[in-house]
Amino acid sequence: MMTGPGTNTYVLGDRELAVVDPGPDLAAHTDAIMQALSGKPLKWIFVTHTHGDHSPGTQALQALTGASVIGFAPPPDALYQDATFKPDRLFRDGEQIACDGFSMRLIHTPGHVSNHVCFLLEDDALLFTGDHILQGTTPVILPPDGDMRDYLASLAQLQTLSLKALAPGHGDIMHEPEQMITTLIRHRQRREQKIVTALQDLGPAALDVLVTQAYDDVAAHLIPWAKKTLLAHLIKLVRDGRASAEGSLTDEATLWSLSPEPLAGNRS
Repeated sequence: MMTGPGTNTYVLGDRELAVVDPGPDLAAHTDAIMQALSGKPLKWIFVTHTHGDHSPGTQALQALTGASVIGFAPPPDALYQDATFKPDRLFRDGEQIACDGFSMRLIHTPGHVSNHVCFLLEDDALLFTGDHILQGTTPVILPPDGDMRDYLASLAQLQTLSLKALAPGHGDIMHEPEQMITTLIRHRQRREQKIVTALQDLGPAALDVLVTQAYDDVAAHLIPWAKKTLLAHLIKLVRDGRASAEGSLTDEATLWSLSPEPLAGNRS
């Protein structure tokens, strides 16, 4: 339901090939990838993150090809993770993987989930963004493993790169990366302000009440997912000292309030 037009699997290279995000563990999808290889050897499998629509196909594809697996291991105890995913070794942020005639640089982009990584096809300045940046929609932030502060910091990090295009995990390639990243940051800032306004209007309120006002522009069937991103915003506001929680940060019954403004003489 949450994959929009489906999950993109990218095949790169000329003689020895690479795949980005082999997708779900579906025989028809794996067969389609094998056909796209046109008999050429698959040497590298790059995985942006370990959700069920991106990584479970890795195991079958590696078994068929013997390709190396590049990505970050699933975070323990996080929701919706693919426990079958096992990278070849521990990879580092900023590491470059030399392929056949091209190189890919790993850029750790936590936010959607903690182990999310984007891959930069360096010669083309093309960034494979997984679920960090999507075409036509915004990603869900999934606390407690997903983190809104991390997400915004990761977007700011990408603004420092000279990019020509973004290749998302869902949707079409985007050719105005700077504009897209700026739009995403502004969207999150506007949503945060809408949440602050809802807290001002409602006083102490639980998620079920806050989401009806802060996400009144979201379709009803997406409200359960909107609540997850709302929670990520609220946790950020608490950590920023702008909100408080009466109860556990992940308890549905928790009441959220704006923190009182500090006295002028106490501002730092």
